[in-house]
Amino acid sequence: MLPTPITTHLSRPEYRDVYDPAEDTFLLLDALEEQTSYLKHNVVPTICLEIGSGSGCVITFLATLLGPLSCLYLATDINSVAARATLETSRVNSVYLDVINTEFAYSLDSRLSKSIDVLIFNPPYVVTSDEEVGSTSIEAAWAGGLDGRKVIDAFLELLPTLLSPRGVCYMVCIRENKPDEIGELVKRYGLESQNIMTRTAGRERLSILKFTYSQHAVP
Repeated sequence: MLPTPITTHLSRPEYRDVYDPAEDTFLLLDALEEQTSYLKHNVVPTICLEIGSGSGCVITFLATLLGPLSCLYLATDINSVAARATLETSRVNSVYLDVINTEFAYSLDSRLSKSIDVLIFNPPYVVTSDEEVGSTSIEAAWAGGLDGRKVIDAFLELLPTLLSPRGVCYMVCIRENKPDEIGELVKRYGLESQNIMTRTAGRERLSILKFTYSQHAVP
């Protein structure tokens, strides 16, 4: 079992607006570790991207899991402090990442069109008012709007523009986000959804959804 990346630096005052690794983070780490063989032998990634990297724990874990020299690792976050935290997490864990302060992958999408082999997203999934969505500070890590889906649905629209033909996406969600409905939604984009891991954490029922292209819809 691969150890969780070192994140003790997040206790520094300059990182107070960064989402600390929590149960959703650890579920995502467990899911990625369980998927190691699939990623190495089926996907064989050359470009991996985490959107909304926060602390950088997940993308650093993935880079350690697959090997720091095996492919290009990218991370984005709308929160500039989180982007700096991600870079520091990679540094203290001896992993090389390119980190960009942007929303989703907007400053990269033209260059990364249909080229991401592994895409990771732990979205702001908490049910809130729509007015709370869109912050560039720590609220961006959790405020999800109606059904916690405002940011999720915007992200899902981007999937077919980012994923490579062999690509896979792993996304965290909770029961209130209506995972079955999400599965139906991604069919519009030629994708299939699979719930690969579920865990209860307090009042939240967390799941990891895995998105891949349907065989007949591979671009």
